Amino acid sequence: MDKGATEEDISGPFDLERCVQRALEYNPNMQAIRAQLRGAQHGQRSALGKFGPTLSGTYGYTHYNRDYQYSGKESDWVASLNLTQPIFQGFNLLANWQKAKLNRESTEASLTNVELTLIESVQSNFLSLLKARMDVKSAEDSVARLESQLKVTSAFYEVGLRPKAEVLDAEVDLATSKQELLKARNNVSTQEAQLNTLLNIPLEAPIKYVGELKYIPFGLTLKDCLTRAYDHRPDLIIGMKSVEMAQKDVTMAESSFYPSVNGHWDYVTRGDDAAVNGSGYTSERSGEYWTAGVDASMDIFQWGSDYYESKQYAETVKQMEADLENTRLNAGFEVKSSILNLQEAADRITVAQKSVVAAEEAYRMAVARYQAQVGTNTDVLNAQERLSMAEAQLSQALADYGTAVSKLYVAMGEKNLGLKAVK
Repeated sequence: MDKGATEEDISGPFDLERCVQRALEYNPNMQAIRAQLRGAQHGQRSALGKFGPTLSGTYGYTHYNRDYQYSGKESDWVASLNLTQPIFQGFNLLANWQKAKLNRESTEASLTNVELTLIESVQSNFLSLLKARMDVKSAEDSVARLESQLKVTSAFYEVGLRPKAEVLDAEVDLATSKQELLKARNNVSTQEAQLNTLLNIPLEAPIKYVGELKYIPFGLTLKDCLTRAYDHRPDLIIGMKSVEMAQKDVTMAESSFYPSVNGHWDYVTRGDDAAVNGSGYTSERSGEYWTAGVDASMDIFQWGSDYYESKQYAETVKQMEADLENTRLNAGFEVKSSILNLQEAADRITVAQKSVVAAEEAYRMAVARYQAQVGTNTDVLNAQERLSMAEAQLSQALADYGTAVSKLYVAMGEKNLGLKAVK
C-alpha cells in the first residue's frame, strides 16, 4: 500500500461502521482468506479441466547394433502425439469436480466466518475505547470534586473548624483519584493502538475515533434469532459442505468398482535423422502413421483394498454428520447465551442510571451538610466514592450491552457493521 493511499484512507473521523469497513478491507486476516478463496476457485477450474482431452508428445532416439529392419540404418528417430479423451471414469471425474465446487463454497463460508470474527473483534475494541473515555470523564469529574473538597476542608482547617486529619484524608483520596485518572487515560491510548492494529493503520497515526456508548434497541425474539442463525451461520454452512464433500469421497472411492474408458488418437512419425525423416525407409510414408481407438480397463481384484476404502469414507460421512449436529446445538446455545447476556446488561443499564442519579444527589447533600458544619468530611468522601462507582457501573453496563448485541449478531451469522437498531 503506498503512503498516499494510506493517508487518504485514514483521513477524517472514524465511527464504528467505518472502522469495521476499514478492517474488512485491509486486515491481514482478510487478505489471507481471500487468497485461500482464489485458490479454491482455481482448484474448481482445475477439476473441470480434467473432463477435457489431454495432448501429449514424445520425441526420442534409438541406436541399434545392426541395421534397423524398416530403415536399413542403425539410427531410428521417433516423434509422436497422443490425444486422450476420458469417456467414463466410474464417476470419479464428476465427483472430483463436485467436491472442488463444494470446497469453493465452503471457503466462501469461511470467508464470511473470518469477517464475522473480525467484526466482533473491532466492535468489542471500539466499545472498550468508548468505555475507557467514559472512565476518563468520570475520573476527571472525580478529581475535580475532590480538589474542590480539599479546598473547602483546608479553608475550614485554617480557621480552626476542622482537624488536620480531614485535610490529610482529602489529600490521600485526591492522589488516589489522580492515579485512577492516569490509568484511565493510558487505557484509552491502549485501546486506540489496538484499533489501529486491527484496522492496519500505523500506530503513530493520529486517528479520530468518534462515538458514544448508548442503548441499542433489539426487538427480535429467541425464535427469530435461532431461525436466522440456522439459516446464516457460516460454521453450519461449512459443516454441511463438509458432509457433502465426504459423500463425494465415497463416490470417488467407489469409482474403482467400475471400468475406466478412454478414447485415444495417436500420430507417429519415424526417420533415420533428427528431423524424423530420411531416405532409408522403403516408401515416402512408411515411417508415418496414425491410430484411433477406445480402450477400457478395470482392476478386478485388490484384496478388499478398494472395498474397505469406500467403507472408511462412509464412516467419515457419519462423523461429519455428527459434528454438524453438534455445531448446530452449540449455535443454538450461543444464541441463547447472547440473548441472556443482552437482557442482563439492559437491566443493569436501568439500575445503573438510577444509581448515578441517586449518587449525585447524595453527594450534593453530603457537600451541603459539610459546608453547613452538620456533616463530616468522611461523609463527603464516601459519597464521592459511591458516585464514581455508580458512574463506572453505568459505563460498564453500556459497554457490556453493546458487546452483547455485537456477539448476538455474530451468533446469528449476520453483519451489523454499525450496530444499528433492528426494526
